[in-house]
Amino acid sequence: MMTGRDEQRSRVYAWEDEMVVPRDPSLIAYGAAQGMVDAIWSELGLRYPPRVEPLPKQATTRMADGSRLTLRLPAQTPSWCLLHELAHALTSTHDGHSDQHGPVFAGIYVQLLVRYLRLPQPWLLATLESADVQVDMRAQPLFVDTAAFQAQL
Repeated sequence: MMTGRDEQRSRVYAWEDEMVVPRDPSLIAYGAAQGMVDAIWSELGLRYPPRVEPLPKQATTRMADGSRLTLRLPAQTPSWCLLHELAHALTSTHDGHSDQHGPVFAGIYVQLLVRYLRLPQPWLLATLESADVQVDMRAQPLFVDTAAFQAQL
């Protein structure tokens, strides 16, 4: 149940290509991805992480994709891309409702970039503002108790 048009998609992708990709050359092998997803999910105080599955070979227009239940990844995934897909998993529900690339997604993604790639939050927020990407830094996963999640950050 994706609702409405994904207004920020192209701006998020352009910002990511310019600002995030050049700062993170690391790759995660497919075989290590589930362990990383499980560890990050656990560090956030969450249970039931999404399952990592292979990205179908016919998916030639995307690097990866993610939802609450599944992350589909290629043989190797850039670290920033895994965090991007985890942000989708955190901002969608099991029944398909999703923030797409909206302010909640962007807020969760920034939180993940700061925590796991150690990118400076003030810089991220300034570059996102310049790219006209709306960010909700109070964002939390769509499916959790607010207080419990905030205590983990």
